[in-house]
Amino acid sequence: MTPYKVIRSNRRTLSISINENAELIVRAPHLLSMNKIHDFINEKKKWVNKQQKIINNRLSDSAFDKDMALMLGSLYPIKIKTDQSEKLTFNGEEFLVCSSDQELIHSSLKKWYKKKFREVAIPRLTYFADQYNLSVNQVRIKEQKTLWGSCSSRNNINLNYLLIMAPMNVIDYVIIHELAHTIHRNHSSHFWKTVESMMPNFKEAKTWLKDYGYKLRKL
Repeated sequence: MTPYKVIRSNRRTLSISINENAELIVRAPHLLSMNKIHDFINEKKKWVNKQQKIINNRLSDSAFDKDMALMLGSLYPIKIKTDQSEKLTFNGEEFLVCSSDQELIHSSLKKWYKKKFREVAIPRLTYFADQYNLSVNQVRIKEQKTLWGSCSSRNNINLNYLLIMAPMNVIDYVIIHELAHTIHRNHSSHFWKTVESMMPNFKEAKTWLKDYGYKLRKL
């Protein structure tokens, strides 16, 4: 049987999912027997194998060309300009780097992405929070391995700076998603109605992140 991880809670139903590392995750009620869990996985074996194959193909996908970099959903060329003093700059049409060293380019790009995402995301978060009168405590910008964003019980919001590579509507969606969690701490129908009230076309951005988000983690 395919290896899996069981997460038990007060839920009433049994569900399975495949995470971004192609691992099978089982969410089950506290008292549900392992035999029933095994039977359920066997029933869904075909689906599990298909989804794991898709994710494994994504993981092996070489999503980034060393001569190109993503910014707000568009690819821009990376060009060497040895006479510039800064390690990396962006002029709106191309990224300019001072060296061909790939490690240096990689580290410089990540540093630039984080700074640029802060400049883009914080004003958007402030705008939506003010517009809908939502209370936010602290906002942290960082790289998260499995999450695009999170919201704590104290309304501290974390945002993944790799989102700077995604289209602007995707960034807005993640921000709105986390702001909605300051009202609803779960993913109930009330939560999704709140998200939709703030962003009527959120499903488009949600689908983009599901289909292409893995590419952002290839950096």
